[in-house]
Amino acid sequence: MTEPQNNSPVSGRDMTRRRVVVAGGAAVAAAGLGTVAATAASASPDGSTSAASPSASASSPSEEVCYRLTSETTEGPYYIDADKIRKNITEGKEGIPMTLRLKLIDSETCKPLAKAAVDIWHCDALGLYSGYEDASSGGGGTPPTGAPPTGTPTTPTGAPTGAPPGGGHQDPTDDKRYLRGTQLTDRHGFVEFTTVFPGWYRGRCVHIHTKVHVGGKLTDSGYEGGHACHTGQLFFAEEAVLDSAEVAPYSTSTTPRTTLDEDGIYPGNGAEGGLLKLQYRKGKIAKGVVGSLTLGVDPDATNDGTGM
Repeated sequence: MTEPQNNSPVSGRDMTRRRVVVAGGAAVAAAGLGTVAATAASASPDGSTSAASPSASASSPSEEVCYRLTSETTEGPYYIDADKIRKNITEGKEGIPMTLRLKLIDSETCKPLAKAAVDIWHCDALGLYSGYEDASSGGGGTPPTGAPPTGTPTTPTGAPTGAPPGGGHQDPTDDKRYLRGTQLTDRHGFVEFTTVFPGWYRGRCVHIHTKVHVGGKLTDSGYEGGHACHTGQLFFAEEAVLDSAEVAPYSTSTTPRTTLDEDGIYPGNGAEGGLLKLQYRKGKIAKGVVGSLTLGVDPDATNDGTGM
């Protein structure tokens, strides 16, 4: 399930422009959807844990940084066109409950991007992708004798399995569609999904794929027309991944895990690279996680992630 590396965003926009706009701090999605605002602190008095890039923080609750363009990355081999318009994408899959809240803004004007179609897709708790279970390289069950403790960072050895050369697109091998879905942003640029915390597979850190489409329309078959202006991935702080690895079914995985720093695709630039702001109660991640992020995109660009 190896995917090609990406070292630079694809865009003709000025990458240095930043403006301040009235929105909602680092947890803009949380503020826009009526939840408790997150902070950059690692822990709060109520015991909740928050992990985020400092670049995602704002100077006051009434301001947010107008982000640079969010990094473009490879689409990967397991994308399926936006044919599941829905908020809840779990389809009964086991895992830590997760609410994913995203806000889209035009990175040039800082204005919310309304009526954009946002796709997300990711593997399940044991590393399997719907539509591609035969090609996926997830693993589970009782760890073999001598295996590293659950959650211990390990660098994979040998060639990763389950992905075509170069990470090129594959046709689906089955008709399952769990942990995939598409929704339109509201007039404030917000979209929310109900899913589960992703697991991991050989050669990649924990991540969620995302793609943003503009200029199309909803039909009986899904979202059609327009073009993809952003293809990226959303990433998870190492602390949260280690916490998740203590919870079943993640704890049954026998697949070597790649850390965020070891990953060949994460660009290492915090929120602009897709690093999520995560909130959960310390020691109780099994109860659920809220992930949020503002994505700065160029609606005039075409970035389908297939040539990376």
